[in-house]
Amino acid sequence: MTGDPHSLRDSYDNVASAYAEHLYHELDKKPLDRHLLNRFAEETAARGLVADVGCGPGQVGRYLHDRGVQTLGIDLSPKMIRLASGLNPGMQFQVGDMRSLDLPDASLAGIVAFYSVIHLGPADIAPVFREFRRVLADDGTLLVAFHIGDKTLHVDDMWGKSVSLDFRFLHPPDVTAALESAGFTVTESTEREPYEGAEHPSRRCYLFAIVAARSVK
Repeated sequence: MTGDPHSLRDSYDNVASAYAEHLYHELDKKPLDRHLLNRFAEETAARGLVADVGCGPGQVGRYLHDRGVQTLGIDLSPKMIRLASGLNPGMQFQVGDMRSLDLPDASLAGIVAFYSVIHLGPADIAPVFREFRRVLADDGTLLVAFHIGDKTLHVDDMWGKSVSLDFRFLHPPDVTAALESAGFTVTESTEREPYEGAEHPSRRCYLFAIVAARSVK
């Protein structure tokens, strides 16, 4: 990851309550995100457990859960997990590191990773995708979202809380190449402009990917 993972955990612990206050209902203002999550839910709802990796306060997992998806939220921040558990009764959450998930091989029907790989350094992206591949079943589906670009934005303050976070913007062809090297086939790429007033003003990319073996039929 960019920087110390302990610093990343501590930063999100520090900002957890403010993060939930400002972003827990963010999907209300993001129609394309809802559309893509609806499609992801259609792919995974009847197939077993899905992990929301980097779940924060659980807004994405909640959306999927409400559409019949059995969802497990995973986040590096213990305070985020405590908040998510309180905000989303009836759902499963656990503290975890995406680089080494505490899950058996081939145990997931899907993974959704909304803006959770943006803290990874270039050397970490493909290994994390290989870890995603390890825990996904052969009919598993991955949906990953990230900011588009080639800059790293360092933030020391979020909503008045002290943090030390590096947000790495990524190019879709680079992420696609990392997915392919990890054993995925990218089936769809969608990009959009930012929703004014609802989020950071950056262009966004969403990639659907399947386990590569599924494409050989």
